[in-house]
Amino acid sequence: MSFDELRGRLAGVVAIPVTPFDEHDQLDDAAYAAVLTRMVDGGIEVVTPNGNTGEFYALSKAETRKALELTVKTVGNRTTVLAGVGQAVPDAIAAARHAQETGADAIMIHQPVHPYSSMAGWIDYHRAIAESVPDIGVVLYVRNTRVDGEHIRQLGTVAPNVIGVKYAVPDPVRFASVARDAGLDRFVWLAGLAELSAPGYWVTGAVGFTSGLANVVPALSLELLADLRDRDYPAAMLVWERIRPFEELRAADESANNVSVVKAALARLGLCRADVRPPSRPLDGTALARIDELLAGWGVA
Repeated sequence: MSFDELRGRLAGVVAIPVTPFDEHDQLDDAAYAAVLTRMVDGGIEVVTPNGNTGEFYALSKAETRKALELTVKTVGNRTTVLAGVGQAVPDAIAAARHAQETGADAIMIHQPVHPYSSMAGWIDYHRAIAESVPDIGVVLYVRNTRVDGEHIRQLGTVAPNVIGVKYAVPDPVRFASVARDAGLDRFVWLAGLAELSAPGYWVTGAVGFTSGLANVVPALSLELLADLRDRDYPAAMLVWERIRPFEELRAADESANNVSVVKAALARLGLCRADVRPPSRPLDGTALARIDELLAGWGVA
């Protein structure tokens, strides 16, 4: 696949599947396959195994490899697979190469979590990983306000396979500036804070958005995408209002329940267990009742 073709595929709903666990706290292969299949059957064209909604930082290296392999085996011939990689450079390079060997179309590099980070070091980190897999695309995951357009532009110059940016800084004005300084047409720009941020980022340059909601009701995410592509912003905001309560549950308390809300909804639908790993926690009764109301209102209860 050419990088131009990959850019086109990434411009849409980029779903982040959960990683279901069984009663023994092991990856539940059957439930994972069911969640993936349901999303792709519902029209989702890009999935990111080992994203944050997939509890990337709570998974072992063996589990991240298995999740990716299950993704490619289950839906790899029907969707674009964007594999999450990260942490220490040697581990990220090993994961990137495994992703390429397994059949992923591209990798998404998680934001470095090192407490002492220079911007020159940020470029070096991503360059090292991107250069290890020069034949597949690379998407950056940017959550750091210190990363500006010039840093991304410099990285794109030395690593031509860096083709996309998942931008997750909650500031659409900052996003507009960063995207233009880096190269609005050079990269695929994704609103990285899911459906809540999508309209505001779309009008300033985003061409797609990430989604955890797509695990639960992909049709709503795709309806929002269609309205945004049509530039029908009043219609998009009507869909946004239907999505808003679910996403606000996920975003509350600095996104403490980001994964828990999605898994609880899937458990209500009988698709997987609601179990999450620390530092996440299961939901309480009040939040569960609200999820039941939302599912009923969406017609998927």
